[in-house]
Amino acid sequence: MLKSKGATPFYKDFWFWVKVVIFVVFLLFLIYPFSTLVFNSFQSTKAEGFTLYNFNRFFTKKYYYQALGNSLKISLIPTITSVLIGVPLAYLMTRYNIAGKSIWHVIIILSLMCPPFLGAYSWIILFGNAGIVTKWLSGVLGISVPSIYGMGGICMVFTLKLFPYVYLYVSGAMGSIDRSVEESAENLGSGKFRRLLTVTVPVVTPSIAAGALMVFMTALADFGTPGILAGGNFRTLPVLIYNEYLSETGGNANLASAISMIIVIIALLILFVQKWWVARKNFTMSTLRPPEIIQYKGWKRFLVTLPVAIISLIAFIPQIVVIFCSFVKTNYSNFVFSEGFTLEHYLELGRSLTTNIRNSFVYSTAAIIFILILGILMSYVIVRRRGKTGGILDMLMMAPYVIPGSVLGLCYIVAFNNLGTTADGTVIRLTGTGTIIIIAMIIRKMPYTVRSGSAFLMQLEPSVEEASINLGETPMKTFLKVTARLMLPGVLSGAIISWVTCINELSTSIMLYTGKTATMTVASYTNIVRNSVGTAASLASILTVTSGILLLIFFKVSKGRVSIV
Repeated sequence: MLKSKGATPFYKDFWFWVKVVIFVVFLLFLIYPFSTLVFNSFQSTKAEGFTLYNFNRFFTKKYYYQALGNSLKISLIPTITSVLIGVPLAYLMTRYNIAGKSIWHVIIILSLMCPPFLGAYSWIILFGNAGIVTKWLSGVLGISVPSIYGMGGICMVFTLKLFPYVYLYVSGAMGSIDRSVEESAENLGSGKFRRLLTVTVPVVTPSIAAGALMVFMTALADFGTPGILAGGNFRTLPVLIYNEYLSETGGNANLASAISMIIVIIALLILFVQKWWVARKNFTMSTLRPPEIIQYKGWKRFLVTLPVAIISLIAFIPQIVVIFCSFVKTNYSNFVFSEGFTLEHYLELGRSLTTNIRNSFVYSTAAIIFILILGILMSYVIVRRRGKTGGILDMLMMAPYVIPGSVLGLCYIVAFNNLGTTADGTVIRLTGTGTIIIIAMIIRKMPYTVRSGSAFLMQLEPSVEEASINLGETPMKTFLKVTARLMLPGVLSGAIISWVTCINELSTSIMLYTGKTATMTVASYTNIVRNSVGTAASLASILTVTSGILLLIFFKVSKGRVSIV
């Protein structure tokens, strides 16, 4: 921690008030709403006072506890398959001279930068009951493919959508392993495959666990993909939360709150297991000699490039399908593309959906301004002025990782749906306003910026700031003139990722929106449900292109110094 000469009263310390403001923000928009949800989960119209009625109902009725099993299955299976795909892919990309390596790297990341439910519908267009590929295989080759609906389809979509998390974490770790570690094993007679299993993989186990955690949490919290691909009686917890509170057959806020508590407890348990596992498997080493890239030529280079290209292109298929569908006239009930290309879907956006487009860009931009300011301040407090309060702030900042978007949305509905009434009897509420959507974006997406800024600040020698203070500058001016400027690349890199995830966000927004505050992702999802796929595809194409542009900005800003995750 950096200190200026002489003691400063705490009430005159700028960083004291920064901590106070940040704690107030978390108190109002995280702790209070969540505590309200907890309180609400122990209330019921069927019983007086505090009661376990809602939890008892959940675990005794098959309709509810079956959804718990489904959620665990569609979270665990994609986690395992994502590891099986992401780890070998990371090894190939970091150890061999893959042809077009940078292109495949960008494609893999772009496949991550789009709401999962859009990928889900792209696969329906291809492999649905009347899908293009399904009909072709059946009509031409006489082959029938398994249904895309249900658990199998959901797990496939999640795997192809989320394995980039594992790839990104593990490739970063494999690229920083000191070469001497693997060389020592080789000198002791260990073959390449055995060395991979006994040395390389154990060393990067914490990164594998971190990527796996991201996959599990994302799949557990996702609302859109199970909502589109569920089929029949396949229900998941986020869908149940939505149905119990907002659907025409719902209206039971207490039961929805209890289901939300269950999903948060599951997420916390997984997080603790992951941290316990990582603590047992953590390794430290110098990275003075990064791994050597094996230079292949000819058919050998082709063989190591082929699996990377195949996986990358398959993962990117949904974006290609979405963009294609946005330009064609078609009968989407049978997926017949025979009427040529058109701009009608984009013209439709200009006629009726400009509000949704404007909302997405305005809300995400407003959120990112606050995320930038709070991200810089929180990063500095956590790294340079940690102490007890800094550690607590670090824990609070991680809380949105274990609170799914639909749960946070329900928290805000319960806490801010009725803040009182005006003199004329008008109910004062935050829900249904753009303000509450912006607040939700800030709380949920700020960790990306804070983590990126903190990592960058950890690499910055404190002696730079100490030199400024020793030359007569105050700690505040040192922060503004020196530290903040040096942190900016790392913070901006994280902020770009925060912005992309804000503009692609669905789970929270669909709980909080009204007709006037709906975003592009909400409009895309509702249009898909209504089978207006062309309009949904044009909205999704805007999201994809915007995400791609921001990704290029990310690489330009970070210059490879900050990870995308």
